[in-house]
Amino acid sequence: MNKADLIEKIAADTGITKTQANAALDSFTEAVTKSLKKGDKVTLVGFGTFLISKHKARMGRNPKTKQPIKIKARNVARFKAGKELAAKL
Repeated sequence: MNKADLIEKIAADTGITKTQANAALDSFTEAVTKSLKKGDKVTLVGFGTFLISKHKARMGRNPKTKQPIKIKARNVARFKAGKELAAKL
């Protein structure tokens, strides 16, 4: 399922237009992104939690040249499924 399919499904289920469904989905993703940037986590009870995972700097290896390279520390977005979602899968 891609974004267009999801927008179509939301519009059909809620009886709103695709434009309104797109605006709602964009608002949701923007809100989650802003919360994660601030370092907060977003919990949707029964669905799951969006959170930030911190990866430390480390040494890696260039697979082409086999030379060691430094991999910078970075933050990565994660999603942890809630109990209800996990049970349905």
